[in-house]
Amino acid sequence: FQYLKRFDQGCDLDTFWYEALSVEGSPAECLQLFLLHCGIVDPSWAELRNFTWFLNVQLRDCEASVFCNPAFVQDTLNGF
Repeated sequence: FQYLKRFDQGCDLDTFWYEALSVEGSPAECLQLFLLHCGIVDPSWAELRNFTWFLNVQLRDCEASVFCNPAFVQDTLNGF
């Protein structure tokens, strides 16, 4: 949710890191963003769960990758 919210606001995601245990927005806002970005017109709960699980895994791997760390790559992969 933190990434999707900032993406919709046009924020630079290259320097953002997930903040564990922080609460942002309401459950309704969270659901609305998931519905907007999941890519299915009328998703089931299982499809929403799979979307959020997959997104979470991808973002966690991205944060763990040295190649996505702006301090490491500096400006060589800006926007990657």
